[in-house]
Amino acid sequence: MAGVTVRRGIPGGAELQAAGLYWGAFGRKLGPALNPPDKAVPFIAAHLNADRAVCALLDGRLVGLAGYQLGGRALTGGSASDVLRTYGQLRGLHRLLLLALFERHPAPGQLVMDGIAVDAGLRGRGVGSLLLDEVAAVAAEQGCREIRLDVIDTNPRARALYERRGFTAVRTEQTPYLRRLMGFGAVTTMHRPVEANGPGGRWA
Repeated sequence: MAGVTVRRGIPGGAELQAAGLYWGAFGRKLGPALNPPDKAVPFIAAHLNADRAVCALLDGRLVGLAGYQLGGRALTGGSASDVLRTYGQLRGLHRLLLLALFERHPAPGQLVMDGIAVDAGLRGRGVGSLLLDEVAAVAAEQGCREIRLDVIDTNPRARALYERRGFTAVRTEQTPYLRRLMGFGAVTTMHRPVEANGPGGRWA
């Protein structure tokens, strides 16, 4: 998309904006664990790992964010004690159980995507593809053999983007017990081989 630049990391001072973008994309899924939003967004902002982020900027404004997990670190962090400190002991324990449902551990040679969030006014204009390209470059530079992500059944638009960018579904886990609680009833795992294609290892 014309005018959009992609960079690694999160611009200094933009943590709260990045957390807002992330919440806008994943708040429905994460809501039962982190609501209300006025607590969730500052919590996410305070525990972002900027070195696991790729950002899209338009005229200096943050309009897209992609996170990834590599080397034991993901875009979003926060320890159990951080959750308990923010939400209290009793309510915090319940939230920790819900957050545990989202834990993913990469296999050797994998880079795991930690979600893509794009400003609502710019969706469908190629920002997500730019972010995916840069994450692919990171994966190639780190010697990863594939990128893995999980997409829920209530987000067909994201799945369509991933399929256009070369991801294929490898398995789907039915989670009907989560539909009432979390709003989705199935999670599909998708893989994309990492193929170096000149400088930066961009996807073909």
